[in-house]
Amino acid sequence: MSTPAVPDRPDRDRAAEGWRHSSILVVDDEQGMRNFLEKTLAPRCGEVHGADSAEAAEALIRTHRYDLLILDIALPGKNGIALLRDLREQGYSGEVILITAFADLDTAIEALRAGASDFILKPFRVTQLLNSVQQSLERARLARENYVLRRTISQRTPPFSGLVGHSPVMQQLQRALQRVAQVTSTVLLSGESGTGKELAALALHRNSPRANGPFVPVNCATMSPELIESELFGHAKGAFTGATKSRDGLFYYAQGGTLFLDEIGELPLSLQAALLRVLDDRRIRPVGSEQQVPVDVRIIAATNRSLAAEVAAGRFRADLYYRLQVVEIALPPLREHKEDIPDLVEHFIATLAPQLGVEPIEVTPEELEYLQQYHWPGNVRELRNLIERSLILGSLNVSALYQSLPAARPYPGTATDLHTLEKQHILAVLESVQGDKTRAAKMLGISRRTLERRCAEWSVS
Repeated sequence: MSTPAVPDRPDRDRAAEGWRHSSILVVDDEQGMRNFLEKTLAPRCGEVHGADSAEAAEALIRTHRYDLLILDIALPGKNGIALLRDLREQGYSGEVILITAFADLDTAIEALRAGASDFILKPFRVTQLLNSVQQSLERARLARENYVLRRTISQRTPPFSGLVGHSPVMQQLQRALQRVAQVTSTVLLSGESGTGKELAALALHRNSPRANGPFVPVNCATMSPELIESELFGHAKGAFTGATKSRDGLFYYAQGGTLFLDEIGELPLSLQAALLRVLDDRRIRPVGSEQQVPVDVRIIAATNRSLAAEVAAGRFRADLYYRLQVVEIALPPLREHKEDIPDLVEHFIATLAPQLGVEPIEVTPEELEYLQQYHWPGNVRELRNLIERSLILGSLNVSALYQSLPAARPYPGTATDLHTLEKQHILAVLESVQGDKTRAAKMLGISRRTLERRCAEWSVS
């Protein structure tokens, strides 16, 4: 059949810029129509493949991940509607446009029930097809964004609000983040727990050319070692017990944006090798699948331990470490920029009071002095937790911060040094929760691992 020429529409080309990460499969037994559709879509999309039958399409789908299928209903052998039903049963969640030259109302209803996104009658205009493709890919994009948003809310990811502080240390950090944000290189953020590594990763993302893409945070320490590969790369139906349908991984949901791998040192060695392959090949392979899915994702990793020491101990791959350490930025502990504590206190009161539905509290210069003399083992996170508790109680809870043994006074001016105050504070919190280290670490704003190290140093069981 003859096909109309593709119109020169700059506005449509601009709209199609968002398609560059998308992959499309055209399934039509008529070679002229298939070639026309491929040539129309290829300049706009990342990948466009063609198949002349349902069986050829299934073979391609086993090895590729498609965001959109354009299916002719009248195919030799298995027709397009039957193919769509089979794909939906196997867990394919992408968009599908059905096209046909022969259709009635019953056929249209059957197509929609099978899971089609749109239904187009031949012959059609180019603009009609492109509008349908644009709407389908937009729905796919929104579905990815909704998934990331629900996951982010469930993990209580802190909102982006900038890095607070005017000290020389923080100004240097802000300049480094601003400079690195403009490039696409992999970044390794290092620093103690609670120093704001996720906030720094958000700053990198929001100031980068990928700012309009998704920001997907992953805490490698909290994910099950048995499921982390599936979470990152996705899995095929039947890949393992309980995999009743296929599922996309977080790499796919981060397409065009940033994937933040927090606590990267906790990643199992087997996954380290897989991550290295992704960084080198820019493709992922879902668990139990033959698919090779291209990904355009920037990786930002973070760690609260020395990866160089982990490499020396054989717990982290040297090649992955060097691949991640293209740019390394160290976040300073709070004790190294205590002059920023007044700004941080003001910031946390301003942001947390409306969230909690309480009145802001007044903090006196004397109380700020007390805060600036504390060692802050939990860094900025511990300070934030203190302000949140104080807002709930109605005044700054300095005595809770300087909890100590009965013989010690809780305020500055005693002979007690800061390290002793830190020990007394941690022991008091542990005692208040009957030795539950998980709860104590959460209250202190530090990781359980950090708490256990402190206890080991003090020979506390």
